[in-house]
Amino acid sequence: MELTLIRHGQSTGNVAREAAILAGADALGLGERDSDIPLTPLGERQAAAVGGYLAGRPPPTLVLSSPYVRALETARIALATAGFPPDLRIDERLRDRDLGAFAGLTPSGIRLGHPEEHARQAFLGKFYHRPPGGESWTDVALRLRSLLAELPSDGRVLIATHDAVIVLFRYIVEGLTEAEVMEIEKETIGNASVSHWREGTRVLYNDASFLD
Repeated sequence: MELTLIRHGQSTGNVAREAAILAGADALGLGERDSDIPLTPLGERQAAAVGGYLAGRPPPTLVLSSPYVRALETARIALATAGFPPDLRIDERLRDRDLGAFAGLTPSGIRLGHPEEHARQAFLGKFYHRPPGGESWTDVALRLRSLLAELPSDGRVLIATHDAVIVLFRYIVEGLTEAEVMEIEKETIGNASVSHWREGTRVLYNDASFLD
């Protein structure tokens, strides 16, 4: 079985986060739910570039996507550009990690607005800490394990999803430890990057060399 994971293209949330951190703000100031955040025009071009990367390769036998708009848009644009059938299946287990009370906040906003939880996170570590009303990394890993157990044992599976999900796929598929995956997590998963496993062996990870 071949497994290809694509992170969504640049989203308006990505741009807002970068701007908020640069300005020293405590919040991103987004007016929509995380699930409704769309791609930027650059993100759409990145998704088309993914389609160009996929074109000429054998078409996927199964396409799955997070239900979040930015991932769905990426999958649909990529499939159309590659000339593949538009058939895809939405699976909620591929959604981004729920940050609960931390949603929409910058790191400084979390420190100031939730000092006790910030201290608790520092003690428990990023992997196990669950923000109030949100998910820990291990919570996401559990839903991904159930998804992986249902995937076909052969064929080519293409998945459009989010950065934390891609990191945790690697954690599960490669049988990593907490320390190993948290070290890997320090590397930013690029927008529209591609990661690929064949028979459980990593072939590509976080590759965006095809983007101009």
